[in-house]
Amino acid sequence: MIKLVATDIDGTILKKDFTFNPEIIEYINKLSKDGIKVVLISGRMNESTIPIYNQLSLKTPIGSYQGGLVKLGKETLYEKCLDKKIAREVINWAKEKKIHVNLYMNDVLYAEVDDEIIRRYTNERNVHFVCKNFDEIELDKVNKLLLIDFNDCDRITYAKDYLMEKYPDLHIVKSMNAFCEVCNGEASKGDALNFLKKYYNISTEETLAIGDHNNDIPLLLAGGVKVAMGNGTDEIKKVADYVTDTVDNNGFIEAMERFVYNNAKL
Repeated sequence: MIKLVATDIDGTILKKDFTFNPEIIEYINKLSKDGIKVVLISGRMNESTIPIYNQLSLKTPIGSYQGGLVKLGKETLYEKCLDKKIAREVINWAKEKKIHVNLYMNDVLYAEVDDEIIRRYTNERNVHFVCKNFDEIELDKVNKLLLIDFNDCDRITYAKDYLMEKYPDLHIVKSMNAFCEVCNGEASKGDALNFLKKYYNISTEETLAIGDHNNDIPLLLAGGVKVAMGNGTDEIKKVADYVTDTVDNNGFIEAMERFVYNNAKL
């Protein structure tokens, strides 16, 4: 019996236009009323996850920053930050390569230049940012770095591959085609789910994990039932037990009906 559902947000329950199908909100409310723990585990910053969390009327902890931060209200339950020296090295390397960097520190978003990239990113997610030269910032509690190139996704693939080779102990992953996430080595979505299983004293077999992109692979690997969205990447579909419908067609609901309420066997 599934007791905990760990879900990604963007591309899993939230559509590309950053809106919900109304049925998703109703269904998540139903799961919660039926005693199922529904937990959001996202690459987003905590601040930008809270409005979604509130819209879904959830009372469970939030996993943000690819799993590097788990909070319940104002209480921090789990936190893994980037080493300051490594964060500075990555920032300087990205500057040399002229790749845009979002710096997240103490759940505040910093950008060096107020340009089209940061405006597009923050406007789509309804979050605030502080514009400041990174050389003037004393790095402390760096939640993550996000490298962005909306125009040339191959550069982001290059950045991911280079940084993974240079820093094998970090968690580095593409969360969208234009995004490369650089996090602490214990800041994956799987780490957050493993923490939450212990927090709730729920076994792996009693959990369902669902997502759509490569950064959700650790999440699925930590779950009992592993579900990939129909709009997901080929890579995540390969590790899934089941591929559901797309986010536009309420694939989340299809998976819940199959595995939570009908106890389908794998």
